[in-house]
Amino acid sequence: MKRLAIYIVMCGASLQAAVEFDEIYGDGMVLQRGREIEVRGSTDTPGEAVTVSFNGQKVKAAMKGNRWVAKLKPMEANATGQELVASQKSGSAAVQNVVVGEVWLASGQSNMLWRLNQTPGNKETIAKSDNVNFRFYHSEPQVHTSPPRYDANLLKRVQEKRMYEGGWAVSSPATSPRMSAVAYYFGQALQRELNVPVGVIHVSLGGSNMLAWIPRSVVRREYPGCQGSDWVKSKYASAWVRGRAQQNVGPGGDFSLHPYAPSYLYETGVEKWEGFPVAGTIWYQGESDAEILDNDQNKKLLKDVITSWRDKLGNPDMAFLQVQLPRINDKAPLRAYWPEFRQVQAEVADELPGVGCVVTLDLGSTNSDVHPPRKVEVGERLAATALKEVYDRDVAAYGPEVAGFKVKGNKVEVRFKHAEGLRTTNGAAPVGFELAGSNRQYAPAIAELAGDKVILTADEIKSPRYMRYGWAVFLNPNLVNEADLPAAPCPETDGKVQKKGKKGKKKKN
Repeated sequence: MKRLAIYIVMCGASLQAAVEFDEIYGDGMVLQRGREIEVRGSTDTPGEAVTVSFNGQKVKAAMKGNRWVAKLKPMEANATGQELVASQKSGSAAVQNVVVGEVWLASGQSNMLWRLNQTPGNKETIAKSDNVNFRFYHSEPQVHTSPPRYDANLLKRVQEKRMYEGGWAVSSPATSPRMSAVAYYFGQALQRELNVPVGVIHVSLGGSNMLAWIPRSVVRREYPGCQGSDWVKSKYASAWVRGRAQQNVGPGGDFSLHPYAPSYLYETGVEKWEGFPVAGTIWYQGESDAEILDNDQNKKLLKDVITSWRDKLGNPDMAFLQVQLPRINDKAPLRAYWPEFRQVQAEVADELPGVGCVVTLDLGSTNSDVHPPRKVEVGERLAATALKEVYDRDVAAYGPEVAGFKVKGNKVEVRFKHAEGLRTTNGAAPVGFELAGSNRQYAPAIAELAGDKVILTADEIKSPRYMRYGWAVFLNPNLVNEADLPAAPCPETDGKVQKKGKKGKKKKN
């Protein structure tokens, strides 16, 4: 009799497992409001119809082999956790506590990966992290690039593309400590202001280059010579990235089996989310690619990340908010071209609609640490930009931006956008401005505040023609507006600052 009971239980478990959701669907997840939702999975009994039920909807799935896809109609935000069910005649599967709200993707390299429990004041933050309306999918990297040499187990994991492990969780002191700090502060701030459930999907890796985040179809078309192991010899692999790959894989190794290989991180971390609606992406990356002084190349890489993600995620208007590289007090060649990379980031934001560039020049390290500790402000500035540009909220999101200048004798009068309450944080004169004549030989400028303008002079420059601001790897900037937001770096300009770009469509929610 006992054997029969066991057999019945085992058969019941088998039937229940006949239909399954894909791994991105899990208890506590958030679905994007206002968008058609694709729900996917597989079944051991493809001859039976699959029906998906959620929030009053009941939809028959389309079948292709043992795969099924159902599409739920757009829904309004709903903070009441509900059951998402996929059912067949022979069994069913359910995902519990599913809510509807705003979903964002967070990605990049180590400054996005940097955990909440690694940041100053984390004990108090973690203790207060209970928020049933903030949820996240944290993808935990199983292979990093800091060990000097991968052993057989790590190489096998990379080869099998078992790069990340993760799942959905509701924010609490038990679940938040390993969450990305930037993504945590971003998501919590967004949730407070929107007052709807917010979910953040996090997937990043320390030191990662842009090429690793671009889909393979785009790499094949746009980046010849980057297939297989050859990528490590290409012009797209910075010296640091190349050296780290050689350390990890070893002489004569297969460099296609490395996390920085083209498309690898996209395929292991992002590809499974294709077709899953998200409102936008926050992106903190560039420290690795900035070693290469080639603005055209870096702009193309960054644009290809953005446009390919928009295409693959099925949202051509998806917001993409990047963290502009901060300052760093490091004279190593690896950091020499950070000003140029900041320019790349700003220009891409100007040229592509729906792309933002959040200034953090004041938040970087005062030493050579590439991981500045102030993640709170980074996350909250990203949230403010999202609130203003995506959700049409009346919030302060921008610091002063150079709008042009006039030359009056040996003086230059600089005017700004977003300059309400222009001031310095320490009451001293503004720093970081430089002037040059027609020979483009720059000299530090003496700056003086004049209402919402700044007046510049330089003893060495009698006939100024060019100006720039914040053009340094490291400085202590002090120019802000009334919202305490820092002035944006300005590359060389002759006074005619023209922004080509435009912002994307705003959703009023």
